[in-house]
Amino acid sequence: MKRILLLFAIILSTVLTARAQLGGVGGGSTIVGKVSGTLIDSVSKKPLDYASVSIFRATGTSPINGVLTDEKGNFKIEGIHPGNYKLRITYVGYPDKFVTGVVTTDSKPDKNMGTILVAPSAKSLKGVEITGTAALVENKIDKIVYNAEKDLTATGGNATDVLQKVPLVAVDINGNVSLRGDQNVRVLINGKPSGATSASLSDVLKTIPADQIKSIEVITSPSAKYDAEGSAGIINIITKQKNMTGISGSVSGGIGTRQNNGNFNLNYNKNRFSLSMNMGGNYTWPQTSLTGFYNDIQPVDTVHTSTTSTGTNYVKRYGAIGNISANYDFNAYNSLHTNIRLNQGGFNTLADNQSAFTNLLPTHHDSLINDLSHQYTSHGLGHNSFGGFDWNVDYTHKFHKEGEELDISTQWSHSRTVTDFTNYYSSTAQLPNSKANIDGLNNEYTLQTDYTLPINKVFKLEAGGKEILRRLVGTQDAFMYDGTAGSPDGFIFDNFNSAVYDYNQNVTAGYSVLTITLPKGYSILAGVRDEVTSISGKPETLSTDTTLRPFSNSYNTFIPSLTIQKQISSTQTIKLAYSKRITRPSLTFLNPYDNKTNILAQTEGNPYLAPEVSQTLEFDYVTFIKSSVINMSVYYKHTGGLIESIAEPTLIQVDATNTQPGTLTTYHNIGNNNSFGTSFFGSVSPIKNVTLRANINAYTYKPDPSGLFLRDQTQNGTYVQYSGFAMAEWDLKSGFIAQVFTFGSSPRHTIQGTNPSFSILGMGVRQQILKKKASIGINTLEPFVKYKDFNSHLSSPGFTQISTFQFPFRSVGLTFQYSFGKTTFSNPQQKKGINNDDMKQGDQSSPGGAGGGPGTR
Repeated sequence: MKRILLLFAIILSTVLTARAQLGGVGGGSTIVGKVSGTLIDSVSKKPLDYASVSIFRATGTSPINGVLTDEKGNFKIEGIHPGNYKLRITYVGYPDKFVTGVVTTDSKPDKNMGTILVAPSAKSLKGVEITGTAALVENKIDKIVYNAEKDLTATGGNATDVLQKVPLVAVDINGNVSLRGDQNVRVLINGKPSGATSASLSDVLKTIPADQIKSIEVITSPSAKYDAEGSAGIINIITKQKNMTGISGSVSGGIGTRQNNGNFNLNYNKNRFSLSMNMGGNYTWPQTSLTGFYNDIQPVDTVHTSTTSTGTNYVKRYGAIGNISANYDFNAYNSLHTNIRLNQGGFNTLADNQSAFTNLLPTHHDSLINDLSHQYTSHGLGHNSFGGFDWNVDYTHKFHKEGEELDISTQWSHSRTVTDFTNYYSSTAQLPNSKANIDGLNNEYTLQTDYTLPINKVFKLEAGGKEILRRLVGTQDAFMYDGTAGSPDGFIFDNFNSAVYDYNQNVTAGYSVLTITLPKGYSILAGVRDEVTSISGKPETLSTDTTLRPFSNSYNTFIPSLTIQKQISSTQTIKLAYSKRITRPSLTFLNPYDNKTNILAQTEGNPYLAPEVSQTLEFDYVTFIKSSVINMSVYYKHTGGLIESIAEPTLIQVDATNTQPGTLTTYHNIGNNNSFGTSFFGSVSPIKNVTLRANINAYTYKPDPSGLFLRDQTQNGTYVQYSGFAMAEWDLKSGFIAQVFTFGSSPRHTIQGTNPSFSILGMGVRQQILKKKASIGINTLEPFVKYKDFNSHLSSPGFTQISTFQFPFRSVGLTFQYSFGKTTFSNPQQKKGINNDDMKQGDQSSPGGAGGGPGTR
């Protein structure tokens, strides 16, 4: 109760203080309407897409509001009080046009201007072709925006395919997302977290069809307004949601040799009520990967063995996602928005391996260790599923003063992940058959309040608070094999290795951000945030394992942020930014269960992990040269309490009388890391109709482990790691577009070794038909290579481990898209809502994903 009272006290004091500075403001008439219309070229009769439409008082000189037209030339300006107005239309290659006599009244607050003809300039009439399109990549003061709907090769894929092309972002073979090489990144959907992503981010991303994605925002230096979690920054996936009058929709999808997907959108708007529905899904054809494994383990001086394994990993994957969103504007000052997003997905695995053990100390005899020089086979079955919902209700109150706004948001996120596996071994393995069902349940409740006050033309104040309550329950049911007829599959419940663990986390936060707009192109964004975190965990009585103990911890984090931007000219901007971030370990890292999916390569969490704390200093330069754009940045990041997984050689008790050498992997705060980096993005058009784009990010990795972890370190140098993307596009302006692209990343280092590098080559063509209401296309990935190789290497005193993985990437697919309905569009208002970007999302993938499976050794 004290935490809740503190939260509301922060919010109330901020609002009262700000409004006291204004001396109070009134309400005004609640009758408001909208002005809409369609812009058409008077000569070609084609719509003017992405033209600027501004509305003025009839005798005014400053615009009140403005929007951009959509691809059909439609616009809608909302929140207009009854009165006399005029419109100004601005478009490249066209002289400004004013439309007067725009009148709205109390009885008729909505004004439809119909078709407005706009004449091109004399130069345009002489044959200069002028088009208006949103740039594929845009740079703003606090983010980089990748307009995915302009990427034709994304159609038919999923969110992972799109993220691989976003500047500064890299995605590895397992679907793990990193930003500037750091996997501690928060991924949001429409500015809000999904409860499912905290447990299995990579799996959830594979359920989102690329056709649903409008744009992706990359925020490398978040202000104090954002939650402090995610040391690398924030990635916000914006789905296609449009405000319109009428009914419209679209159907899209793809059929290919690797994966298939479909997507359906339906939108409805009547007066002040809007409703949108979206559903999509994908199914991946069963794929068989080739695996290889070698390790050399010496957990004690008298035991030294090696293992060599080869095998296959068969995976079937599916996913579905749905969304229903409703909005009602009571009047110009009050609106209510609700949204529920459902997701369900999973994958099934089947792994077969042939292994050979060799005892490298044949003269040694130990009663606990049998003869290890033998061969055996293993067969593993896995079922993995995840699903849940995110339901939010947002209330917005706009004050009489333009720009002053109060937002109150609530969200309930519910998710469940299930990992079931069964491993069978031949009799020569000297390993027991094993089975376990692991169930993770997460409920997250959030209350958030945000207040915005434009004090004057120079200062804008933003303040707010948030309370997050997380309740997680992890259940592990283990079974041991006795081969009797007392159970259908020969397994009986194992009480000692089964447990239920409750984990609670509470976060209370308050923030304030001041935006200062100064003369000569300067702007400053300064903020402070304070977060109080308390966590606790305890086992329930089911387990008899005395190693599972209760724990609790709490800490306070102060987070400042500062961004200074200078617009040198109309085409050049520089920016200097400082931010501080923390990465709280989630249940994946804290859960003390011993995961025995692979009995000789076990993992467990560490409930005593502290959060990572990172500080970043970044300098950016952006310039536009005609149709070209160049974005360059350099940065330095210091990370304290760096969290990494550490594998240690050990003797594993495989049954009551037998131990065998293996590894136990746990998570630790190993020390610090100092990283210097640079990134570059460029887009140029060397000849007509051809556009070239490239992005590269390079940074250093030089960890400074402390204490016992100095012993585990085998990567002692300074390593330069990189990721990049390049694309060429040919647009014939007749509805036909062709693209070819490639992206890749270097091996990623840890203090114990390297994770695989990754690269892809792809290409595609698309043709618009039916007056641009539909399109068809062909996409292909890796047309010249069937398998891609992914190799990793780990070593520390006492063990060496090498893994190889060959994944079938070659694919060809057909894509299609069809839009229907007749509507009038406007730019959708960004709903602030909940933005929980405060949990480390782990390795981002569930056990048994693309990179492995049950029974793998």
